[in-house]
Amino acid sequence: MLYFTCFLAAACGYLVGGINPSIILSKLIYKKDIRECGSGNPGFTNFKRTFGNGAATWVVLIADILKTALPIIVFSCVMGLFFGQRQLGAALTGFACMLGHAFPVWYGFRGGKSFIAGFATACFVDWRGGLIFLGIFMLLLFTAKFMSLASIVGTLVYPIALPFFHPSVAVEVLAVCSALLVILRHRKNIARLFSGKEPKFHLKK
Repeated sequence: MLYFTCFLAAACGYLVGGINPSIILSKLIYKKDIRECGSGNPGFTNFKRTFGNGAATWVVLIADILKTALPIIVFSCVMGLFFGQRQLGAALTGFACMLGHAFPVWYGFRGGKSFIAGFATACFVDWRGGLIFLGIFMLLLFTAKFMSLASIVGTLVYPIALPFFHPSVAVEVLAVCSALLVILRHRKNIARLFSGKEPKFHLKK
């Protein structure tokens, strides 16, 4: 029964995680496809750079968090209640949401970079690890001002910090896989960082 519940968690996480609010709202409100604008990435940062600081931009951010948080809440509670595996439920469902966001079946497997989904997952797996993740991310974002650099380093720090809070081996493996996925999705940003061509992030612009 545990394995079947894990399958349901992964399937639900992937399908719900694949729903992309930036694609939906760019078409609905601006009559454009965010994948054909700016960097072409269907995520919060490119949406903000393309359409500005309007309400739709912040709806994208909130929706990206919620589409990860809701499946995690459901399956972490189910797996915690029936199998004593709350952290595994959160980590597995969250990683599936990240895969769905990065490779969505709904949009021809062309998705975003999964950073927001990864952060939401970290918070639900262990809030202490999530706070460390957030702290490193905010520090780099407001000093170096590179969203990509802050996202990569924050994500990398998470699986390094998590063992201090005694997760299971499976949860730690999923945390490492989550970090590797975010790095993989940021490979073009990494190349631009090294070449000095990566644009900086400005909250008010």
